[in-house]
Amino acid sequence: MSVNRERMDRIFHPRCVVVIGDKKQTNYMWLRSVLTLKGHVYSVQINKDEWPGIEALGVKNYSSILDIPEPVDYVIVAVPRTVAHRVLEDCIRKQVGAVMFFTSGFAETGTEEGIRLQNVLGEMARKADLYMVGPNCMGIYNPEIGLRHHPEQYCGEGGEVGFISQSGTHATQFSLVGYVNGIKVSKSVSYGNGIILDSTDYLEYLGGDEDTRAIGMYIEGVKDGRRFFRTLKEVARAKPVVIWKGGQTEDGARAASSHTGSLTTSVAIWDALIKQCGAIRVDSFDELLDVVKALLYIKHPHGERVGLMAMTGGQSVVISDAFAKAGLKVPKLSEISYKELASFFNIAGGSYMNPLDVSSNFSSPELVLRMLNILGGDENVDTVAMEISSYFLSQRLRVGAKFTVDELVSALTSFRGSSQKPFFTILTAGPKEADALSIREKLVQQSIPTFPTFQRGANALKKLLDYTLSHAE
Repeated sequence: MSVNRERMDRIFHPRCVVVIGDKKQTNYMWLRSVLTLKGHVYSVQINKDEWPGIEALGVKNYSSILDIPEPVDYVIVAVPRTVAHRVLEDCIRKQVGAVMFFTSGFAETGTEEGIRLQNVLGEMARKADLYMVGPNCMGIYNPEIGLRHHPEQYCGEGGEVGFISQSGTHATQFSLVGYVNGIKVSKSVSYGNGIILDSTDYLEYLGGDEDTRAIGMYIEGVKDGRRFFRTLKEVARAKPVVIWKGGQTEDGARAASSHTGSLTTSVAIWDALIKQCGAIRVDSFDELLDVVKALLYIKHPHGERVGLMAMTGGQSVVISDAFAKAGLKVPKLSEISYKELASFFNIAGGSYMNPLDVSSNFSSPELVLRMLNILGGDENVDTVAMEISSYFLSQRLRVGAKFTVDELVSALTSFRGSSQKPFFTILTAGPKEADALSIREKLVQQSIPTFPTFQRGANALKKLLDYTLSHAE
């Protein structure tokens, strides 16, 4: 079955949203989340004690969705599971576009009653040909139109990354953590048990979405493996798809079953499927974030040789190990580069092999830019990566260096714009975490990708290189 794009558009771009069952106990989380919608928002709540709080938000409340005075595109349901089917009955009668059930306690419980109640919802929705998101999920997020599933999510601007998540937590975290790392969401969905619309449906939809440049996925299991395989293969030919498979171990699989009722498949099968389809496999939230960031902001590399710059001698050793262990090479530079470096490099406490140990040469943005240009112009270097230590930088700015962080960022921005080779930074914090966050914000504003550790930066580059080479064949 292929999804109907017009109907999916109605879900992701609703003009009228109704929240059923929101209450003071949760501080009206759902209503506060969708108040930013570029459209109409209504509430359905039969408990009169809740009416004053709802009206204080400026939202019109009704006792039934059937009383809403206009067509309803998307319904958010937060009621006990025992009355979920009654709510669904009214939604079917109202002919809404889609229903999202935040309500949990269904098949993921493993109980006969939970499975029975989920089957009731599924049968009702299928009979009515109604699209359903969930149950046991957080639903749709489209920041451009202000449709959110958490009040802390940003809105008012779109992005380039679609995210499909069986977990509500991961969907929310990806939007929040991604945003401060320069990753903006085009559209996102947390689909939970996925009894009507499953991961494959959302993948097919985002695969054809013009706003979505790359897709990230967190999956615990799929219902139709053959269709998922066909869809993934087709979508991955058009745009990068990064997959984080949850439930890789026996204990993790048991947790996945109790989380979303998913039946997991062996890791070996998933690895083969992802590789054969041309997608990218990751094994953690951090790795997912890093690889998506690399896809967006690092020019695609075509070789494994990296020119490195570290801020101390000890770090120059550690950064070399990290990149080598990731399967990359840290080669000697050309004689031309060594000759130019020797003309100005202060070797008292520094070294200009590769990595460059810039301990005594980090004195001005102009000098930093000169060293970067040498690495970027070297015939033995395919990619340039530079460490920025917020601790070491703070020391240099106190003693000797006559420049500001803004001037340094300006120099890095200049290099990134002029160099034909991929470039990124590794921002290590040490005891200066607050300083590191401030520097990261400045780098993100200039679209300069940065990673918090050598290992994460190296791994992201290797994943990006492998992806680039495999799709060049």
